[in-house]
Amino acid sequence: MQTKRLITMIEGAVARLTLNRPEVHNAFDDRLIEELTGALERFEQDQRLRLVILNATGTSFSAGADLNWMRRTAAYSWEENFADAQRLGRLMQMLDQLALPTLVQIHGAALGGGVGLVAACDIAVAADSAFFALAEVKLGLIPAVISPYVIRAIGARAARRYFLTGERITAQQALRLGLVHEVVPDKQLDDRLAELAQTLLGNGPQAVRAAKRLIRTAGRDAIDASLIDETARRIAEQRASAEAKEGVAAFLEKRKPDWRY
Repeated sequence: MQTKRLITMIEGAVARLTLNRPEVHNAFDDRLIEELTGALERFEQDQRLRLVILNATGTSFSAGADLNWMRRTAAYSWEENFADAQRLGRLMQMLDQLALPTLVQIHGAALGGGVGLVAACDIAVAADSAFFALAEVKLGLIPAVISPYVIRAIGARAARRYFLTGERITAQQALRLGLVHEVVPDKQLDDRLAELAQTLLGNGPQAVRAAKRLIRTAGRDAIDASLIDETARRIAEQRASAEAKEGVAAFLEKRKPDWRY
């Protein structure tokens, strides 16, 4: 029997999305992206719901892109890469602009696109053992599609460091950068999420939705279709480059990349 890669559960007014690919550290591919997008679209239309919680099984929140998916995209045409990146862009935009409040629970590793999921949620709480990285450059790639959300969360100045170095970010560093709102001991993570969920459910449901719309209107420039297409174009171009093909191949072959080609 095949295990569900995404577990969806509704308990009263709370919808829970659980990434369930622990054998690959909850890495996502085109299929999981499609399932996440579909679930969020259904939640958006369900008038019973007042909160969405995103979490994961296993030892990691999400390791970012699935290795087999990376292997396939290395052989894609530019057009295929662009369409593939647009699907990820739609997921991130859907999560970011969901009318319902979103609460994300992070443990273990959150890498690449996993960081994007965190940045696109309204409230992020991490275990103190969690860590983050935007390590795409180590593979000859760039964090293009997630960049609007991550830069909005941590600021352009911090992005100048972590987009370029790909170095590990501890939970406490993520807190100082603004990527997460709270860091708690691992054993207290579930309890703290439950407390925050109750706080959100205690507020006026229409007021919470209106507050989210207000933030989008009164905040920075909107993440619109033109920006999503631009980030998709940039990663499509980078994926097709000789550098990215060498970086991904080296990663899959467990060797250091030869950037000289």
